[in-house]
Amino acid sequence: MNHHCSRREFLAASSLLLLSAAAQGGQAAAESPEPIIDIHQHANYSFRTDEELLAHQRAMGVTQTILLPAGSLYHLAANCTGNESGRNFALDHPGEYVYFANEVPHLPGARAEIEKYLKRGAIGIGEQKFHVDCDSPGIELVAELAQEHNVPVLMHFQHNVYNLHIERLHKTLEKFPKVRFIGHAQTWWSNIDKNCDQKVLYPMGKVTPGGLTDILLTEYPNMYGDLSAGSGLNALNRDQDFTRGFFERHQDKLLYGSDCNDAIGRGLGCQGARTIAMVRELAPSKAIERKLLYGNAKKMFKL
Repeated sequence: MNHHCSRREFLAASSLLLLSAAAQGGQAAAESPEPIIDIHQHANYSFRTDEELLAHQRAMGVTQTILLPAGSLYHLAANCTGNESGRNFALDHPGEYVYFANEVPHLPGARAEIEKYLKRGAIGIGEQKFHVDCDSPGIELVAELAQEHNVPVLMHFQHNVYNLHIERLHKTLEKFPKVRFIGHAQTWWSNIDKNCDQKVLYPMGKVTPGGLTDILLTEYPNMYGDLSAGSGLNALNRDQDFTRGFFERHQDKLLYGSDCNDAIGRGLGCQGARTIAMVRELAPSKAIERKLLYGNAKKMFKL
């Protein structure tokens, strides 16, 4: 220290240095947020532009996104685009976006179409959202491909509409124990309740423990859950005490997804952002929160 510098001047200078360091540290933290992987998004979702999708994901704080394409005869009831479009978008944004392969499973060319994109870099199959039984020959074909290429399958369960007869899903899980299946959507999430009425897609109120979804996650190592969409958010919010225990029990089986089509990416207008907030609020520990928002997906998809 300069001998001509007073104690007061020294303390003042030290304080300025500390404030500067703190400010720089805060700025670095803001620039390097905790990573989030979104396992469920769609390109051109409800006619959202590519620029809006990029801004939406960044506004939510998502650092990596998995794009799920439509099959050739359908657009997942959301006007989203197909395999080639998802692949091109991911190639244009390396490191930030990756993609799945998909096709209507009972079409004659389904195997060739899905396998084409798996060989070109797709990291999963789905979103399988088609009017077939969940233990049908078409789903078995998809499972066979997933097993051959060691990738997961994401399935949309909606009573009498998509992947019918969820009560028979255990047959597929048992037949393909090496294939990781990810459950999603209304009928998947309504079945956290033992007293679930299959016709009610967005049930409210307290959950009666012992539901089919809880059982499948507990008894089958190859069953996982996707927290996305209004169905996922509704399930987490309807009985928060149940949700805390659900997160605890299945902390290694649940993965964050948004599946929201807004162009905002924040606040009450964005269901995906609300789901992130709900996970942060209800996760029993910081370690579990990080598994749900990042760690489980990183491990499953080797990201």
